Parts: sequence; structure tokens; C-alpha cells
Amino acid sequence: MKYKQLAPILIVLSVLICIVAVSSYKGQNSNTNSSNQSTNDTVNVFSVKQNTHNNEEMRGVWVSYMELTMENEKDKSQKRFTEKFEEIAENCKNLGYNTLVVQVRPFCDALYKSDYFPWSHILTGEQGKNPNYDPLKIICDVCREKNLNIHAWINPYRISTQNSPSELSENNPYVKDSSVGFKTQSGTYLDPSNENARRLIIDGIEEIVSNYDIDAIQFDDYFYPADMGSEDDAQYKEYINSCENESMTLKEWRKANVNLLISEVYLRIHSIKNNVEFGISPQGNINNNDKLFADVQLWCTTKGYIDYICPQIYFSLDNPALTFEDSLQSWCELDFASNVNLYVGLAGYKAGTDDDEGTWLNDDNILAQEYNIICENEKTNGLMMYSYASLFSDNGKKEMENFYNELN
Repeated sequence: MKYKQLAPILIVLSVLICIVAVSSYKGQNSNTNSSNQSTNDTVNVFSVKQNTHNNEEMRGVWVSYMELTMENEKDKSQKRFTEKFEEIAENCKNLGYNTLVVQVRPFCDALYKSDYFPWSHILTGEQGKNPNYDPLKIICDVCREKNLNIHAWINPYRISTQNSPSELSENNPYVKDSSVGFKTQSGTYLDPSNENARRLIIDGIEEIVSNYDIDAIQFDDYFYPADMGSEDDAQYKEYINSCENESMTLKEWRKANVNLLISEVYLRIHSIKNNVEFGISPQGNINNNDKLFADVQLWCTTKGYIDYICPQIYFSLDNPALTFEDSLQSWCELDFASNVNLYVGLAGYKAGTDDDEGTWLNDDNILAQEYNIICENEKTNGLMMYSYASLFSDNGKKEMENFYNELN
């Protein structure tokens, strides 16, 4: 049965669409706790409408690993990391934000003690080296002290790019078992079709949700790499050979692999703590997500995949390729499931630059206007700003001042 034919059959328990779609694929029989939940438990999960910060408007800031890095710090101690993050949190709170989206697993590594992933190189300069403190606990404690929500931001598939990290540790999952991933020109990635890779990602999320006081898990916009070629030919052929009747096309199969992970992550999170959300921040051009085999339309319109989506609508109002308003409209035209919130990612980093063919230089209140557009839109529930460093950029100083006049 083709993947596109499954949705009508499983409309009540749509989270199982992908599971059924790939059930004939050898080696993808799930044995996780989440897949063994009763139907009643699943329905209860679906019935919960998650609301950020007690129905307050979402006002988030992405804090990337580059803004947390200790690599170039002479003092790499717990005290210095704590001071750095306290400054980040205090600045964001003072500017009117209520949520920090902090990158805690950027390269198949961890900013916390993990049973599955090595310590991140950004803490000591060497992947796998113990910093002798728990950065994520510090992050959570500081956010609670300052009454800020904390979303743990994860890149699910990326192992390394061409330049980072410079060397993988001996306990990196890919070093221990290269069959869980593949290499393209842009980097090394966990293979979305590999059951062990999927289990690794999901188990890693479980340890965060179980051990830390977070409000959400967020995936960013990296799924299959954009330069994906024939790297998974053998895996796809194995799937084809396992099918007795009709099989999925390569595109359908890749989408199903990602959908399976998304649905299982959702169920695993809510089986542990039903008040913890699962969100995804995909590319702002809705059509570009198809090239990454990210089925954003399904996730938004069908219960059982996500609690929120935050497309990165990093465009000016006059961008010749795609304007902010046109991009937002394409997302708003989706028939959102009742439990899914829509937030909007804003491009603070473009303020005062010549990006989007110089159109960010046309005015110094673009972000303010975009914020007002969000507020006036009935489908949106707030924003997230990329990224923390942009809040204090000299280029965007006037733009940011005008934005905060509207925000506060």
C-alpha cells in the first residue's frame, strides 16, 4: 500500500500513519515504550492542548551552541559557564522574552551527562571530554529562577559538518557503529531509515525529558541533508525487496522515515511528561521543506506529531524571492490540528544587513512591522527570534529598538 493512501484509513490514530506505512520495511519493528501505549493513553495525549507560559504570547529567543561555546574561553569552569548563561537569561528577560530555546545537542553530542552521546566539544574544545559539571541543569535552574520557559533544542540527525567538530570522540555513536549514518559532501548524518539511529535519537530525548525540568523539546530545520544523493540506495533497495505488493517511491519512503521518528518522539515525550511539548522549527519557505523530506503539512494538520511549529520566516517585507507576508500566508492556509500552535521565527540576524537583496536596508522597523502582522493574525501565537547574538548587533541596533517599542 502506498504511503499517500494510508491517511484516510488511520484518521483516528493518525500518529500510526508512518508506522503502518513502513511496517513492511525490514528492521523497523518498534519495541519502544511509546509504541506499546494503550489506545486510551494515546487519545489522552491527543486531547491535551499545550499552551506556552500559561497562555501568554510566545516570545522566544534561540540560543545556539555558538553563543554558548566555551572553546575560546580561558576559564572553562562551571562558574564561568554559569555566569555566561545567567547573563544571557537576564538580558532576554529584561528585553521582554519569556522563553529560551537552547541548543543542547548540536552534533550527536550533549551539553548534559548522557548514556548515549558524548560530551559536546563546545564545552572543553574536545568532544567526549567531561567538563565536570552539568550545563543543562544550570540552564534549567537559571531559567526557573528568572521565570523563563526552557525549550531544549536538538539537531536530531547531524553528526558533523566539514569543519565541526574537528574530531569525533571514540564514544560517538557513529564512531562506534558507522552503519547508523552516512556521509555526504556537506557532512555526516544519522540515517533516518536506520532503526538503531531512530532508537538512539528517541532514547536520547527520553533522558532529557526524564532528568531535566524543561518545557519542550524542539527540532530545528535539518532533516535529510539538502545534498542527499544516492547515499541510501542500499537501504531503499532493501526496503523494496521486503515489499510483497506495492512499494513507496524514494521520496515517499524518505518522508515516511522522518514521519516515523516525529510520531514516535511525540508519543515518547508525552508518555513521560504530558506537559512537555514537542515542537519543530522548519524552513520558512514551506515548499523548501519538501526537498528535505520534511512533511510539514502532515505534522501541522494531523494530531500526534507535534505541539507547535515555528517556521523560520526569515524574510523582509520586500524580499523579491519571497516576502514575509506571503510566506506566513502559506502556513496560515493549512488546516491546523486543534492541538498545534503556530509561532513565527524572525530574522533578528538580518536586521541592518544587505540580505534579501538589500531590502533589510529599506527601513529600520521591519521587525516591528512583522511583529504587528503576527499579532493581527488569528492563527499565530507568538514569535521566536534568531538568535541571541542578534539582539546586540551594532548593525541592527535601531531596528531592534523599534521592535522592542512594539513588543513592550
